Amino acid sequence: MRKALLAAVAATATVMASTLFAINADAAVPAPPSGMTTVFSDDFTGSSGTGLNRSNWLYDIGTSYPGGAANWGTGEVETMTDSTQNVYQDGNGNLVIKPIRDSSGRWTSGRVETQRTDFAAPTGGKVRIEARLQQPNVSGAAAAGYWPAFWALGAAARPVGATNWPSIGEWDIMEDINGRSSVFSTLHCGSSPGGPCNETTGLGSGERACSGCQTGFHTYAVEYDRGTSPEQMRWYLDGNNYFTLNSSQVDSTTWNNATHHGMFVILNVAMGGGFPAAFGGGPTSATQSGVPMLVDYVAVYQSSGGTTTPPTTTPPTGSRDAFSRIEAESFNASGGVQVEACSEGGQDVGYIANGDWLQFNNVNFGTGGVRDFVARVASGAGSGVSGLVQVRLDNRTNAPIGSFALGSTGGWQTWQSIPGNVSGVTGSHTVYLTFSSGQSADFVNVNWIQFRR
Repeated sequence: MRKALLAAVAATATVMASTLFAINADAAVPAPPSGMTTVFSDDFTGSSGTGLNRSNWLYDIGTSYPGGAANWGTGEVETMTDSTQNVYQDGNGNLVIKPIRDSSGRWTSGRVETQRTDFAAPTGGKVRIEARLQQPNVSGAAAAGYWPAFWALGAAARPVGATNWPSIGEWDIMEDINGRSSVFSTLHCGSSPGGPCNETTGLGSGERACSGCQTGFHTYAVEYDRGTSPEQMRWYLDGNNYFTLNSSQVDSTTWNNATHHGMFVILNVAMGGGFPAAFGGGPTSATQSGVPMLVDYVAVYQSSGGTTTPPTTTPPTGSRDAFSRIEAESFNASGGVQVEACSEGGQDVGYIANGDWLQFNNVNFGTGGVRDFVARVASGAGSGVSGLVQVRLDNRTNAPIGSFALGSTGGWQTWQSIPGNVSGVTGSHTVYLTFSSGQSADFVNVNWIQFRR
């Protein structure tokens, strides 16, 4: 009788524990906010024990990006894997990221990123990155070293192992450390250490209370708004705006480098590192293994902006020399493109697809004629995706005076200088760089162009 009673109690405890991790566990991805559209979402509805859809997500493996800083640049101690012991769908509509300590005391965990790196706010528009999740349900000594996070990095980080951090921007949407029932949000930008964004601390909200965030699901979001003046980044917990940054708080170059480009989304649970160390440290022998972060959904929403993006580098008002380097981001007008941080320094123009264009005013070719032009370009386009880079004069519908074809160069920041013959040109003209492709996908980034005699 006593044995049966104990078994019943144990069974009840198991059910209660399972219920604790599944309170309000599955909610549909919400409709987009008014004026916005859904550009990405994942509801994690896969079968129990299955991995993620690798068309949407990539797994970070090991203890660093290839060529990047050790221990992910933060001092964390776990090894990231793509094992379904660490990262899996639970069959109840959730992604599970579970840190596990083995018998030798070594930790493994999971870190996943969206394949897409183009989540951006157009000029005059907004982008909102949102997730509904439950922080690991652990506290006290058992939580020492736990560091769950939902965040985003600038697209230019991916091809270079984030060695250009923090200039390319890091948007921390939800961080919690050591089971403190709280949330931190931060913009990392500028240079490190120090710099205009006080790195490595960044521009942050500080610790904010997050009651019930370990025992139930809550919604975390950042919204970057380019339709206000000054521009704003706003952080939300369950729909309540609790922290705001204005672009006027740093210089325009720093702000633009951190925001005026695509981002990719990251979900992970780290163990140890500098942030937990600042609040007591860990993990220790008392840290509990196997307590997951649960993610119900991730969604990215966007509102439309204008069709012409003003450059972040002020274009010259007088004549341009055709035979000097013309930086792509110094365009006078454009359509369909974005400016982003460049691995070669400064900025480039990216996310270029069929029908996009750049306009450069008052380009002076003199009287001696010109034989060709060179464009500094990069492409991470997929198999079968290619296009033409074309030069036109005075009207972007005029026939091209020169062009070259381009496929993948091996990465969006893997730069090549490619020449294209042009017909003889003299005098001053408005130069258009136009882009043509038989596919709808982005196919090229441009750093600069230059004409040659």
